[in-house]
Amino acid sequence: MKIAISSTIGKINEPISERFGRCKYFLIFDSECRKWDTKRNPAESARGGAGSQVVQFLCDNGVRAVISGQFGPNAYTALAAAGMQAYRASSGTPEELVERLLEGELQQVDVGSGSERHY
Repeated sequence: MKIAISSTIGKINEPISERFGRCKYFLIFDSECRKWDTKRNPAESARGGAGSQVVQFLCDNGVRAVISGQFGPNAYTALAAAGMQAYRASSGTPEELVERLLEGELQQVDVGSGSERHY
């Protein structure tokens, strides 16, 4: 399974980004081969619809689960429609959070957790 984590810096040992749709990078972990890939968020500077654009981008990259600090309501709706699992984390590094997810220690969210922000 591929897991995407929102990131500001793009490194697995740095704190995650609080933002989902407009984070700078996504770190994508493939649990089958245990490899990491860093992808620049193509919707970071989108005028609108960043959440849905990001979900499409992640789908195109085979992602099935995401971890972030916040999910706006539109982003969460797009994630749910795509069948992606969403997990909220208030702190931690991508490396730590993936391990917590794989050990069943992260709780899946079932509603958007942030407001719509366009900055």
